[in-house]
Amino acid sequence: MRLQEELLGVPLCLETENTLFSPSGVDRGTAALLASLELREDEYALDLGCGCGVVGVWLCKKGCRAELCDVDPLAVETARRNLALNGVQAPVYLSDGLASVPGGPYTLILSNPPYHADFSVARRFIEDGFRRLQEGGRLCLVVKRLPWYRNKMRSVFGGVRVQEKDGYFILLSEKRTEKPFPKREKPKETGMSKKLMRRQALKRHNNGR
Repeated sequence: MRLQEELLGVPLCLETENTLFSPSGVDRGTAALLASLELREDEYALDLGCGCGVVGVWLCKKGCRAELCDVDPLAVETARRNLALNGVQAPVYLSDGLASVPGGPYTLILSNPPYHADFSVARRFIEDGFRRLQEGGRLCLVVKRLPWYRNKMRSVFGGVRVQEKDGYFILLSEKRTEKPFPKREKPKETGMSKKLMRRQALKRHNNGR
């Protein structure tokens, strides 16, 4: 099936397949995701889980350097056709998440993760996405189920911005450190029991008044 679409002022010619996500045209979640973006100069972006390649094609037509990946061979083949149909070029990788993607580090990773799977896929997208971003790079997801994604992105990135648009949630986190998932330092072993440690701390506090 071949479609003519206009997405945020960008004309797109798209081929789709019935077994791919949103075969009848650009879905509202993807449109909401792209409408929320503020693209930077020299953007180097990854369309993670690209499907037929809508996001990657749109990014290329906006002048970004883009790469695409998907675990489905049919999606990869269709995305390559759609890039050619729209007169743009970008690598498209057959990859389970980022496992076989050689590019990066990216300034932007975009994804519309699968809604009806367990969170294991989304967890890998977020954690691996963090590792493959440049410092200052952003991960942007569009989802229907907010709490888990908000908590996970906050725990990995240290913060997350949430927008609600057209019934979807768009989450944006920025990489501010090279160290993901900080762990609390364990208290030093002193040989004292916890009860005695509390007494010593109280004594120090009272002496400091």
